[in-house]
Amino acid sequence: MAGIVSVSQTDLAQRRKKLRRQRQMKIIQAIWRTLAISSLAGGLLWVALQPVWVLNDPKQIVIKSGNQALPETAIKSMLKLSYPQSLWKVEPAAIADSLKKQPTIAQATVNRRLFPPGLIIEIQERVPVALAQRLPENNSAKNKQSSTGLLDASGVWIPLEKYTLVNPKLKLPSLKVIGIPEQYQRYWSQLYPSLSQSSMKIMEVNFQDLTNLILKTEIGNVHFGTPSSLLPKQIKVLTQLRNLPAKINPSQIEYIDLKNPDSPIVHMIQKSPKVDAQIP
Repeated sequence: MAGIVSVSQTDLAQRRKKLRRQRQMKIIQAIWRTLAISSLAGGLLWVALQPVWVLNDPKQIVIKSGNQALPETAIKSMLKLSYPQSLWKVEPAAIADSLKKQPTIAQATVNRRLFPPGLIIEIQERVPVALAQRLPENNSAKNKQSSTGLLDASGVWIPLEKYTLVNPKLKLPSLKVIGIPEQYQRYWSQLYPSLSQSSMKIMEVNFQDLTNLILKTEIGNVHFGTPSSLLPKQIKVLTQLRNLPAKINPSQIEYIDLKNPDSPIVHMIQKSPKVDAQIP
């Protein structure tokens, strides 16, 4: 019995010794792991702080619109960055927000590039759908001249010179819009989807008088009255009048009244008396 007790105590002592060695190995491994991680982090920090990770020139920045890289002149006009600047102090989100505030850009994403150091920027440009003539908002001396720009489908005004800087080969839209964009934007976003789907050729949209929207079309001028929720229906009726020149000589039409789309009226040019024809 004494022999059995003696063997058990020896076995327990060996087990304690083995456990101590295992604990010591774990402590040593933890220390080495901490040292390795610290060294790696310190090394990365040292590398990151080296002068090589610096933006020195706009040439280190690539801006892509689709598969096309923009020229350096466009990059300089879009980005107001100071040089030299640490790549790590650049805030991609802030740059993306500043780009989206520009009238030519709808969306933007910005990422750092490590090798070689620089920035990769991808933008989604607004698509112009109409040439817009901006009228002066008042009659003051400094605001008498109108200016020309572009409109996208939502009615955002895009200065022509800014868009052509990015797209020098831009083919201007054939549709023309006249008025003050800030005043007609909410109507334009409602009107344009119907215009784009209409088979009627429309050359000009005149918002100069918001109490009477006027469209210049292939069959003559059409008066819509004050823009309203009836716009889609009015455009639909206008499309149905496409064959009107086969019944009435277009040169004798003064304008077509579509203020009430259920009862369109053709105002004829007559010396005397003036004749109006209601379309059945």
